[in-house]
Amino acid sequence: MSIIKESKQEYKEYFKHKNITLIHGNSLNPNLFTTEFIDLIVTSPPYNVGIEYNSNDDQLSYDRYLEFSFQWMSNCYKWTKKQGRFLLNIPLDKNKGGHRSVGSDLTKIAQDVGWKYHSTIIWNEGNISRRTAWGSWMSASAPHVIAPVELIVILYKEDWKKTAGTKISDITKQEFMEWTNGLWVFNGESKKRIGHPAPFPKELPLRAIKLFSYQNDLVFDPFAGSGTTLIVAENTKRRAVGVELDEQYCELAKNRIIDEVGSLLFT
Repeated sequence: MSIIKESKQEYKEYFKHKNITLIHGNSLNPNLFTTEFIDLIVTSPPYNVGIEYNSNDDQLSYDRYLEFSFQWMSNCYKWTKKQGRFLLNIPLDKNKGGHRSVGSDLTKIAQDVGWKYHSTIIWNEGNISRRTAWGSWMSASAPHVIAPVELIVILYKEDWKKTAGTKISDITKQEFMEWTNGLWVFNGESKKRIGHPAPFPKELPLRAIKLFSYQNDLVFDPFAGSGTTLIVAENTKRRAVGVELDEQYCELAKNRIIDEVGSLLFT
C-alpha cells in the first residue's frame, strides 16, 4: 500500500533517487500520508525569527507559531510507527520580537500532541562570535544573557525500546560512547555554501540516524530544506522521505542528492 494518499493529491512527488523520496508539499496537511510508516524523524523546523525563506512566513505571532508547531507535530505523530523516535532540533530560547522560552514551549507542545519525552541533547555549534546584542553594556540595568547552543529534543511515540527493524546497527564503539554524552560540539553549516537560509550540518542527522535507528529504517524530515537529512539517511543505508514546501528548495535538494548520495558524507 502506498503511504501517500491518492484521493487528495495536495502534494507532488518531486524526485525519487535510490531509497529517497522527496515530496513537494506541506507538512501541515493531515492528509499527506495514510498510514504509520516512519521509524525516525530528524528535523529542524522554522524558528520564527524572521529568516527570509521563499515560501514560509517566519514572522508569525508567537501564538500562531505555537499553533503551527502543534499541527505539524500532530501530523508527524499520526504518521509514525509505535516504536518511532523523533529528534527535534530547536532553539533554547529567542529574543527577537520578545524573549521566549522556545525550547520548553515546543517540548511541552510535543508532549501535548502525544509524544513521550526521553531526554535532551545540548548542541554547542560555537556561534558565540556572531553575538552583537549585549543589552545594557557592563551594567546591571538590562543585560542580555544568550546561550550559544541549540537543543535536540529526543521524543518517542509509544515504546522506547526498539524491537522492530533489521537490528543492524552501524555505530562504532567510539561513536556510541561520544554521542550518548548529551553535549554535542560541532560547527553549524554555511548558508552561502549550501544555498539555503537555514541549513544544518550533516553531522547532526548522522549522529541522530546512527544512534537512534537501524539500517533500512525509514527516516523522515517534514522540513526537508536542502535535503541534508535525506542524503545522510541514504548514505547510511536507510530509506528516506522528505517533505518540502518550496519548489526552489526542492530543486536545491534534488541537485544535492544527485551530487552527494554515494559520496563521502562530509564532502
